[in-house]
Amino acid sequence: HSCHKSVKCSYFLDVMDLISGVICGQDGGVENHLEMGKKLLAAGQLADALSHFHSAIDGDPKNYMAFYRRATVYLAMGKSKSALPDLSKVIELKPDFTSARLQRGNLLLKQGRLDEAERDFKKVLKSNPSDKEEKEAQSQLMKSDEIQRMVTQSQAHVDSGDYVTAAAHLDLIIETSVWDVTSRELRAECFIQMGEMGKAISDLKAASKLKSDNTKAFYKLSTIYYNLGDHEMSLTEVRECLKLDPDHKQCYSHYKQVKKLNKQIQSAEELIQQQRYGDAARKYESVVETEPNVPQYSHHAKERICHCLAQDMNRAITVCSEVLQSDPHNVNALKDRAEAYLLDEQYEEAIKDYENARDHSENDRQIKEGLEKAQRLLKQSQKRDYYKILGVKRNAQKKEIVKAYRKLAHQWHPDNFQDPEEKKKAEKKFIDIAQAKEVLTDPEMRQKFDHGEDPMDPESQQGGHHQNFHGGWNGGFQGFNPFGSGPFNFKFNFQ
Repeated sequence: HSCHKSVKCSYFLDVMDLISGVICGQDGGVENHLEMGKKLLAAGQLADALSHFHSAIDGDPKNYMAFYRRATVYLAMGKSKSALPDLSKVIELKPDFTSARLQRGNLLLKQGRLDEAERDFKKVLKSNPSDKEEKEAQSQLMKSDEIQRMVTQSQAHVDSGDYVTAAAHLDLIIETSVWDVTSRELRAECFIQMGEMGKAISDLKAASKLKSDNTKAFYKLSTIYYNLGDHEMSLTEVRECLKLDPDHKQCYSHYKQVKKLNKQIQSAEELIQQQRYGDAARKYESVVETEPNVPQYSHHAKERICHCLAQDMNRAITVCSEVLQSDPHNVNALKDRAEAYLLDEQYEEAIKDYENARDHSENDRQIKEGLEKAQRLLKQSQKRDYYKILGVKRNAQKKEIVKAYRKLAHQWHPDNFQDPEEKKKAEKKFIDIAQAKEVLTDPEMRQKFDHGEDPMDPESQQGGHHQNFHGGWNGGFQGFNPFGSGPFNFKFNFQ
């Protein structure tokens, strides 16, 4: 709207002056924005300064100083990508503006665009620069020439397989050309060949940020993480690739593989949380089938299978031993194998595993308790072992215990022996069998025994209170009397 000499217009302009500092008339508005922007820039209020320079450019798209000031703000904000087109616009509008050309040359040098940078430095030198500008342009031109030489050398070293020397040259290049995507990707490749995956990841992450559509960097990041056994990070990076290009063949193919593996591992861990160990072990076996070529996954799967099978002694010992063969100090595998050894009554082997685990994880309470238990059980095994008396495993169910008791009680019943010495031996054996059944079918007594105490041993009870053995040849154990005939009516009470 044009300004009219009226009270209303005057009032409107006063209000607009207060809000934006713009006065009536285009040129005055642009100059005001430039002045305000300059003051705000000096005060470090970059966002506000940028807003004024936007307005100045909108008001006069051919004002080279507005573009130059805005480029200055972008550089102060670390937004070199935005600054570069503004500097190019300045040079287009005012080709002899050496300061803008020198700044653009410096940005191009940092981006690794060496030929373009050199053209800018040479033009600065031909345009009657100040002494300071001439000195800077000459210095940067020499630096660019040196980098050009190192780029050629580093590529030659890569081609010959000398990745260490190539990486050393690329270090020097990137010191100057910090935003050079090509050099970072090449150095990442050197690091991969050198086995320094952490450094490769660092360079590829930088490359993915420096180049907005860098699907190549995301794909490489995903494959590195995958081969390191980090399926979750691998999935994150390959998804970034597909965001940029949903039809990217390599990324999509890799995504399907990682997603399948990730789902299997997550499902297996959920099953472990639900204590469905058999199902979890089978799920981890499918992980090995899905990815047989990356050792990290088969190793992790075997470690978790070892954990799941801790109640299945023989398989647990075999699988845990496979894990420990390639990773002798794996604390989880040592703990799980020790537990399996305990169930298999190999107490000395369990103690060795717990001690080995303790050496590599000193403050683990589970190891401390396990070691103490193994030491108690070893000591106990050198005395009376109710499991051995009945010939059952330590994880035997009550049904198995009763069955074993009945068989042995029938075999060693004193009625079966006529010779006085044999009868005396049978009586002692029968008492041991009955005591074993008494202890192992009583949950509280069995728990004490499993923790190294003998509920039938007064010394072990720390108070010497006596145990009454409620058994008798005819009294039956839990109503069971396998001996319906015979002259004996033994009833033993012992203290």
